[in-house]
Amino acid sequence: MKHWKSLLAATCMSALMTGSALAEGSLIVGSVGVPRHFNGAIQSGVYTFMPSSNIYASPLRYSKSWEPEPYVATAWETSEDGLTVTLTLRDDVKFHDGEPLTASDVKFSIETIKANHPFKTMLEPVASVEAPDDTTVIIHLAHPHPALLLAMSPVLMPILPEHVYGADAGDIQQNPANLAPVGAGPFKFVEYKQGEYYKLAKNEDFFIEGKPYLDEIYVQIFPDSNSLILALERGDVDMVPFVSSPRDLKRLSDNADLVIESDLGQAIGPINWLAYNTKKAPLDDVRVRKAINYAIDRDFIVNVLLQGQAPVAPGPIVPGSPLANANVENYDLDIDKANALLDEAGLMPGADGMRFTITADTTNGSEEMGRNLLDYMKSQLRKVGVNVEIRIAPDFPTWAKRISNYDYDVTIDKVFNWGDPVIGVNRTYVSSNIRPGVIWSNTGQYENARVDELLAAAATETDQEKRKALYDEFQEIVVDETPIYFLNVIPYNTVYKKGLIGIPDGIWGAVSPMDDLRWE
Repeated sequence: MKHWKSLLAATCMSALMTGSALAEGSLIVGSVGVPRHFNGAIQSGVYTFMPSSNIYASPLRYSKSWEPEPYVATAWETSEDGLTVTLTLRDDVKFHDGEPLTASDVKFSIETIKANHPFKTMLEPVASVEAPDDTTVIIHLAHPHPALLLAMSPVLMPILPEHVYGADAGDIQQNPANLAPVGAGPFKFVEYKQGEYYKLAKNEDFFIEGKPYLDEIYVQIFPDSNSLILALERGDVDMVPFVSSPRDLKRLSDNADLVIESDLGQAIGPINWLAYNTKKAPLDDVRVRKAINYAIDRDFIVNVLLQGQAPVAPGPIVPGSPLANANVENYDLDIDKANALLDEAGLMPGADGMRFTITADTTNGSEEMGRNLLDYMKSQLRKVGVNVEIRIAPDFPTWAKRISNYDYDVTIDKVFNWGDPVIGVNRTYVSSNIRPGVIWSNTGQYENARVDELLAAAATETDQEKRKALYDEFQEIVVDETPIYFLNVIPYNTVYKKGLIGIPDGIWGAVSPMDDLRWE
């Protein structure tokens, strides 16, 4: 078998990989994401989560029906008052360096994630953690936390080895093990050349008998999506997760050698939306925001511009979630209603037919779901007297600085649900999360006391029917007051060669462990 570095040394060598994996037990994954490191306990993002979920184990896993399943924890029990969760762990789990995984490591990991993970609300209610023996973990909560079990998924709660990351190791953000991780998951870290590739190898001592099936996984990092898609079409790579471009999906669907899985990773919940700066006139008037919504034909965006590859996002919770509410205002195209609302708001057309001008932001890396949508919106909004000036940031930091410091009118943005509203939704709408300089907080500066109440109540409600009712009302209010106009679900697809089976099909999709992947 050729050494992985030699496969990347020159483009001509890619022919060696065409048509099959490196070996029967090998898999080549294509990606455009460059992980800063591999420690998902302190870093978010799908390109960190994908390797992290395979290198580290976690207390639980989740099925495609949103049910928790045993992993390192064989049992879990929540007290009647919802303030204590007790985990019972397996006693045969070892880290890749041979050290046993115990309750002390789980305790350490929960405390580390709470202190360092960017999803601050995810473990906020955790008051303390006990490890009375090697196989028991007791989590004490300040209030009931219905999202806690979901937060124990591989993507969100990697179990770190305390002997590698503990107090004697210094600042965890600077720990060298972040780039050479030691976990207890199905695959061991082997090698990483930043910006080019990383390699994982089978954990022969994995605690689930017979898993994983693959001997090795190579993740080749491409400079852009065009070169990645070309490599996939040539057969140089076996699988590509997170394919979202409608143009690419349309193109790949004609390839008889490839399979496209579209119903994966529902918990990631990526939504593409138009966000309003609700404190900036005239967008501080809800009638103006609604008028803009009614002037935009979302069906045209989804069915024509996005080629039918991206489902409509009716509201802040993605349709695949059991907490989604589809019974919200659709804002179907209605130019007459849009004009009437703007007249009612006192924004009358001038001699040139224009009522006012807004700036619309996006980044240069977002074409199909960014710049193209704004070009369309610009033409549509002229019909109701709204002039749009498109501002394309040269890079992500420039865009993030503008949006997080409220230097914008409207912007295209892509934000993820991350499984439970407590984890990924609340941050956009609660007034306490208006935090200047922090991207993906409440950058629209939206405030509604009832929304704050509903989200606070839902974050502690353990009765699923009551919790659903709280989120239903929240979604109705937010869609009606429209601090955001929800456009489409970003269609994260996994594309792979025929003959590859066992594609992760739980709610986390490609950021799940790949221990069931194998060739027929």
